[in-house]
Amino acid sequence: MLSALEIEKITHEIQHVPVKKAACIEALKIVQAQRRWVSDESIQDIAAILDMSTAEVDSVATFYNLIFRSPVGRHVILLCDSISCYVMGYTELRNKLMELLQIKYGQTTADARFTLLPNACLGTCDHAPALMIDDDLYRDLQVADLEGILAKYE
Repeated sequence: MLSALEIEKITHEIQHVPVKKAACIEALKIVQAQRRWVSDESIQDIAAILDMSTAEVDSVATFYNLIFRSPVGRHVILLCDSISCYVMGYTELRNKLMELLQIKYGQTTADARFTLLPNACLGTCDHAPALMIDDDLYRDLQVADLEGILAKYE
C-alpha cells in the first residue's frame, strides 16, 4: 500500500502531464525514493492511480535499469562495463569489488549496505574506468581507490 506522501507526490506529477500514464516513470521513482525498490504491490497501486494495467506499469519498471524490482542495499554500486571501462581496467575493479564486498553482481552484502550491479555506460568514457554509488560518480579509478571509496558509505 502506498503511503499518503507517495500518493500526494504522484498526484502532483499527474498534474504536469497530458495523460495519467505519462507520469508512470515519475511515480516509480517516487516509490523507489521512499522504499529503495518497487514491489509488486507498489506496481499494482501505481497502476490503479494511473489507470494502467499492472502489466503496463511493470513493463515500464523492468525496462529502466535504475528502477529496482527487488530489494537493494542502502547504497547501490553501478560498475560501468562499457568497452572504454573494460579496456581501462574494469575486470580488475570488478574482481576487487567482489572480493571486498564478498558478493557477485545482483547481490547485496550481508549487512544490506551495498548492492553491486553492472551498468552498460555511465557516460564518462574519457575518464574510464568509472563507477557510481548512489548519485556519486567516481572516474579514472584504480583498484587502490576502492577501499577508501567504500569507507565513505555507512
